[in-house]
Amino acid sequence: MDSITQAALGATVAGAIAGKKCNAKVLLVGAALGTLPDLDVILDYGDAVQNTIKHRGFTHSLLVLPPFALLISWLYCRLRPDSFWTLARVFFLTVSVFVTHTLLDTMTTYGTQLIWPFEGYFELRNVFIIDPLYTLPLLFAIGVALFSKSSGGCWCQTVVLISTLYLGWGYASQQMIASRVEQNLSAQNLPNQQVLITPTPFNTLLWRVVVMDEGKYWEGLASVLDGNDNIDFISHSLGEWPLEDQPETLIGLKSFSHNYLNYRVEDDSLIVTDLRLGMSNNLAFEFIFAEKSDSGEWELLDSTQRYPSERSFELMGQLWERLKGDQSIDANLQSNQTKVSS
Repeated sequence: MDSITQAALGATVAGAIAGKKCNAKVLLVGAALGTLPDLDVILDYGDAVQNTIKHRGFTHSLLVLPPFALLISWLYCRLRPDSFWTLARVFFLTVSVFVTHTLLDTMTTYGTQLIWPFEGYFELRNVFIIDPLYTLPLLFAIGVALFSKSSGGCWCQTVVLISTLYLGWGYASQQMIASRVEQNLSAQNLPNQQVLITPTPFNTLLWRVVVMDEGKYWEGLASVLDGNDNIDFISHSLGEWPLEDQPETLIGLKSFSHNYLNYRVEDDSLIVTDLRLGMSNNLAFEFIFAEKSDSGEWELLDSTQRYPSERSFELMGQLWERLKGDQSIDANLQSNQTKVSS
């Protein structure tokens, strides 16, 4: 999730654990701890792909965070031996903030390395990376806790429960759409071996569906509020990798994206796109892997570069109408898909 949400979640979890001892200092410490795992973004792993796929790595691992939380707790208790916060209390607060951070990230589509150093990217895809309906209650609880002398911890506890229920709703909404998708794939004779169902920006009502096929993929939209269960799928070319050898960066990107990749040529550049994150012309992760030489041969770049893809909020109005169940605009929304060529 975004940094504001993670800081707000950390503060709220800390306030909930502190209970009657909740105060501004506890909330501030919780917010700082909630932000700490995302500081791995300052690390440079050498190129654009590596910086992307290694984010949410060791700083998000459930095998690393508990020992790190214990170290922080021990240091605090050494510096503040007379504090009300014993080692057990400090450790429980710290590890709770760390673990809720990484578990919330796992709810998004990006992919979190929960068991680093062992391989594997985990994601449930039941909430968008920014969701105001999740974040605003957390901020409200923090605001109340800052000005309340006795009930701040209770407010934090209540909102942590509400926010968790909202994540549960996101999963339930996703499963409702998954049932519709399965029926539509069967009725339309489309493959169902590799299917992605992920929320569209800022909500858990409208879902984007990507179905991988041989040499192409199908894309559709489905809202919980649709009056018609039919999903209109539009076909797009996947393109193909034109070089004989595949660099390690491409293999890593395939693992990160679970092979939801698209290849296209644009301005003599070979662009590889992660199809999972974003939609239409707003796909978030596009990388330049190679460029054509004067002789027309492909030359791999020494280090991959982010392709400056266009991302804007121009479609938000149409997405809002589509969220409410207006299926007539599906073709218009999906016609804005990034152009693809092999």
